[in-house]
Amino acid sequence: MSWRHATIDWSFACSAATELEVLVRLVGVVSTDAMVAAANLVEIAALVGDTARATVLNALMGGQALTTSELAAIAGVAKSTMSEHLSRLERAGLVSSTVHRQFKYYRIASPRVAAMMESIKVVAAIDCPPRYQPKSAKDDALRSARTCYDHFAGRFGVALADALVARDFIELNDCGGEVTPAGVAFFRDQKVELDAGRSKRVFCRPCLDWSERRYHIAGTVGACLCRTAYERGWVTRIPGTRAISITTAGRQAFRDVFYVEMADTTTRASA
Repeated sequence: MSWRHATIDWSFACSAATELEVLVRLVGVVSTDAMVAAANLVEIAALVGDTARATVLNALMGGQALTTSELAAIAGVAKSTMSEHLSRLERAGLVSSTVHRQFKYYRIASPRVAAMMESIKVVAAIDCPPRYQPKSAKDDALRSARTCYDHFAGRFGVALADALVARDFIELNDCGGEVTPAGVAFFRDQKVELDAGRSKRVFCRPCLDWSERRYHIAGTVGACLCRTAYERGWVTRIPGTRAISITTAGRQAFRDVFYVEMADTTTRASA
């Protein structure tokens, strides 16, 4: 074939060149984002790896906002040292702060940070080699009933999830969670506002419990259940810990409404 019969579609060539240029730029952006993420990972790991800062984050996983003095006492460091730790955590986006009157209160910055901390706790409890630790009343209380950022955990949290699943109000599996039509009706009848569609958070998801090694309920549904229980006086906080106490009214409500039986040593979903 002579060169006179060989035609070139220059519009196609220009289009291809443009697409190639865009692709190269996109690859560059992705590569840059990956490098930034890797650098941030190193920074976050270093921040969380410090004993005092890890203690702070663990304390804030109880859901309460705490002051510098309170966190310094929990971590066993000077107030000035704690201020430096909190400044670094806040700059990294791991905690946030609000000022009320003359006090500055700190809390976990977002559900993502809380999920990261709980995942680290699960790995530490399940995947790492076990360490001997004498039993204590505080540890038993945490295993019995506690908050995991903004939802229930421990034997109580798992029993509550079991009860809701057994009655076909909620479905939980490794892939996610869902409130069934029967569950929607149940929560509506109990005047538990689930905030559906008003939050950017995952609506209902399983969260692996580090002490029970089974799922409890997280996401918007878990947070709404926890908030409702506090508002109705069913649970109270135990100062200085993530553990919670189930009140007399709470025991009756969880037994009669949710079918969750609670004893001094065990908590289970009733048939």
